[in-house]
Amino acid sequence: MAGESAVGGPIEEISIRGRRYVVASDADTQRKLGGFEKEAQSNGDGTVRYVKSRVPWSLAGLVVEINDVRNDQEELQKIANQNEDVDISITYASGVTYQAVGTIVDEIVYNSQNTTATISLSGGGTLDKQ
Repeated sequence: MAGESAVGGPIEEISIRGRRYVVASDADTQRKLGGFEKEAQSNGDGTVRYVKSRVPWSLAGLVVEINDVRNDQEELQKIANQNEDVDISITYASGVTYQAVGTIVDEIVYNSQNTTATISLSGGGTLDKQ
């Protein structure tokens, strides 16, 4: 029985706190949906028990265009500096969009030659497909 083919490719754009950023077409990001991870721990009789831990959603390796005239890096840094989460939307080349609430984590690394910055996003809860 034939099914739909998976569609890979770049993230087309992200929206952070309502501001649109385009993503480099060669960026290979790593996505975690968040929720729970389980660990199996051994018991003395050879059985196991499972320990569930909540984990945040995350998107790492995101390379976005930075326009100095628009103050893109400064806006991203403001979000990283604040203590509140913001709305985040991620649209893939497949047309699928994920949404979550979170913030910019880790450092914002700007590359002047390519006018891009590498950022990572994360937050509580889950990254949900719309």
